[in-house]
Amino acid sequence: MHIQLNGEPYALEAGLTAADLIDQLALTGRRVAVEINEEIVPRSQLAITPLAEDDQVEVVHAIGGG
Repeated sequence: MHIQLNGEPYALEAGLTAADLIDQLALTGRRVAVEINEEIVPRSQLAITPLAEDDQVEVVHAIGGG
């Protein structure tokens, strides 16, 4: 299956969720925001939000500083 991840083509297994993608990107446990097809996915919904062919996915992670 193919999606657009942060504007770039990205291939992954069919049947994965947004949480699975976060795991693949090694961002588990980090503060991230996920948007799929221009809609923000609440953190509580990541594990039950399936990804589909041609989804437009944006993943942004917070970087602390001061």
